Amino acid sequence: MSQHMQRPLAPVRWKKLIPIAFITYSLAYLDRANYGFGAASGLARDLDITPGMSSLLGALFFLGYFFCQVPGGIYAEKRSAKTLIFYSLVLWGILATATGLINSVLLLSIIRFLLGVAESVVMPAMLVFLSHWFTKQERSKANTFLFLGNPITVLWMSILSGYLVQSFGWRGMFILEGLPAIIWAVVWWFIFVDRPKEATWLTHQEKQDLESALAAEQTAMAPIKNYSEAFRSKKVLSLSFIHFLWNIGMYGFIMWLPSILKTASGLGIVATGWLSAAPYVLAVPLMLSASWFSDRFQNRKLIVLLFLGIGAASFIGSFTLGSSHFWLSYVLLVIAGGAMYTPYGPFFAAVPELIPRNVVGGAMAFIVSFGALGSFAGSWVVGYLNGTTGGPAASYVFMGVSLVIAVLLTAFTRFTAQRPTAASQGTAASLSVE
Repeated sequence: MSQHMQRPLAPVRWKKLIPIAFITYSLAYLDRANYGFGAASGLARDLDITPGMSSLLGALFFLGYFFCQVPGGIYAEKRSAKTLIFYSLVLWGILATATGLINSVLLLSIIRFLLGVAESVVMPAMLVFLSHWFTKQERSKANTFLFLGNPITVLWMSILSGYLVQSFGWRGMFILEGLPAIIWAVVWWFIFVDRPKEATWLTHQEKQDLESALAAEQTAMAPIKNYSEAFRSKKVLSLSFIHFLWNIGMYGFIMWLPSILKTASGLGIVATGWLSAAPYVLAVPLMLSASWFSDRFQNRKLIVLLFLGIGAASFIGSFTLGSSHFWLSYVLLVIAGGAMYTPYGPFFAAVPELIPRNVVGGAMAFIVSFGALGSFAGSWVVGYLNGTTGGPAASYVFMGVSLVIAVLLTAFTRFTAQRPTAASQGTAASLSVE
């Protein structure tokens, strides 16, 4: 056994790095998910926005989010996630705050699109960053702590936004929730470290052990010459389409849950905020448990397949019961939301185990960008269907079918790496689509 495997790999990494990743991703999620509350609490009425235009405005974020994913991932891998995310924080904080100041639908459209562009670099850059610091035995857990910024933020945001809207209106909500990103940018610049070799809080031996462990993982992968080859590979395309279909259900759910619940329950905006928080409460223990299992047994596929399956079944069950059995339907919706969140850590932990270091940043971003397209489709189509049909039934069918197809595609995809043996060392692991 090599020397670096005989001692823990720099335990201080968890305390130094995970809070930074969590807070940054949390702030990004705050400023993308609060549009649903604005739309449910007077923004559409005050700006005279039709239901169809409201759904397009909600989805424009994800269209902007799509365009800079791959350049952002490549820049983070080849240059610096620190610089990239610093400017992103400042820009999206300004844009999020400006949402509360405008009186024009055209300006709102531009802001929503540019907000997506500004935030698009965050997810691929953070995933690349974590892959530079955590090994395959740790990566699902590390990713999950990053993605916990999603449900935990939406959890407290759902409650806080309801009170902010009640106290300050939708304009005050956007302004107050946009400022923290600008403040955090200053903190980020002084505490973030791109790679182990730059960390003053690691010993020379800790840096060496960590770099050796990460380098050893690369030996089991088949080489990929360039980004073009990576983007055409079956494994990357398969994961990309899973993420696309998954995010149709996920982001249709996130963006329009407040409106769906408010319409179905007839409750006020504060009560709707509390109801909207429940799926995110459930997601936290599920995500932590699933990431532990994924790292402990190195089985990424089982986690993704199981929880996407539960999410799809619960979603369909909620739709089948309908508003005539509101509370039982609501419970299934909570289970669906929690289950859909759960596999993100294991899913993205698999990518650096499939794709060699020279192209993993771009490949990771490519997969994320397909998810952004799914998010755009989910946000737009769900909002459009809700507005034109006068209820959530059609949008439930759209999201449910997308999740079912994602489950089927996952079932036919192999994305867990074989452990290298002495006989197979130096050869490619079997990582292709079945």
